[in-house]
Amino acid sequence: MNPAETKFNGAELMFELKAGKLELTLKGDYLGYDDEKAKGALFQAAQNSKAIYIQNEGLGKWDSTLVVILFQLAKLAADKKISYDYSELPENLQHLLHLSLSVDRRPPQNLRVKIPFLSALGGWGIDIASAFEKGMGFIHQVNVSLLRWLKGAATMRPADFWFAMEECSYKALGIVSLVSFMVGLILAFVGAVQLKTFGAQIYVASLVAIGMTRIMGAIMVGIIMAGRTGASYAATIGTMQVNEEIDALKTMGIPITDFLVLPRIISLVMTMPFLAILADFAGMAGGGLVGILMLGISPEEYWKYSFEAFGLGNFLVGLFHAVVYGFVIALCGCYYGVNCGRNADSVGVATTKAVVSAIVWMIVVTGIITLIFEVLGI
Repeated sequence: MNPAETKFNGAELMFELKAGKLELTLKGDYLGYDDEKAKGALFQAAQNSKAIYIQNEGLGKWDSTLVVILFQLAKLAADKKISYDYSELPENLQHLLHLSLSVDRRPPQNLRVKIPFLSALGGWGIDIASAFEKGMGFIHQVNVSLLRWLKGAATMRPADFWFAMEECSYKALGIVSLVSFMVGLILAFVGAVQLKTFGAQIYVASLVAIGMTRIMGAIMVGIIMAGRTGASYAATIGTMQVNEEIDALKTMGIPITDFLVLPRIISLVMTMPFLAILADFAGMAGGGLVGILMLGISPEEYWKYSFEAFGLGNFLVGLFHAVVYGFVIALCGCYYGVNCGRNADSVGVATTKAVVSAIVWMIVVTGIITLIFEVLGI
């Protein structure tokens, strides 16, 4: 094959194919070399070669455009499994080529190792036991902190308590009122569909009053506060974990449960019953809107049947649920915040886990309380 020569901004690119060996001769300055025709001919000749040899006959200044040509030749030689000799190049260019060829640009492949069923089952059991032990340890620390607080010996600043109280009290009134009003409205609609078939739509007032005061008001407040306040607890404490503020508190000998967890748990447990009362009356107002405006029930009759159905036992059961929900939500939020990882992604994971766990445990606790109250006849 006859030698080919091209000139581009004073640079000479010469190559020749001899007995299957491609000899590329570099001469001059290679700054911004962009002759696509010459490069295409060079790579075509390299495809038909059995070896590639780079010669240096006065290589001057060069930039990344030359490095790209040499790198592509190197990849072609590696794919064809032929020799590639660039030992005559300047030392710095050799080092750059060697570095580019030594880096594996393919993403790592995570090979899945198949674990026997019994081993996987045992590992799952160990993980569950470890998580249970860790959770019970945290609950024990919180209970100890509560006992210290009752004795007046807890390391809790009043300012932290009032700040937490502010976040979960009047700032939550708007969302709690709106959601509870809509839940009462929907409950009245659903009940009216069946009661109208018997001509007993007047009992919509009793249905909404009993449903909201006994369980629905507390559950709706719990779900709202889990997504609003429980997530806030996890994110705040998790960010402190990322910023190593919790490590600083531990170094100073300050109990974390006293300083961070205790004010949040106490404030949420104290405010949840009042939010549940607000939810009860907002739900009954929503039901009243449906009963009075759409079912033709007079305001006096609706008030009469609501008042008759409004039993103190149902009301106190709802408040008890609200107190338990407050403890569960605050506990989940603080637990996942304290056990958060050390990066930003871990804060998001901790927040998600706090909300999901709080709602799940609320449902579990509701089932347990309902069973106990059913047995006791409450």
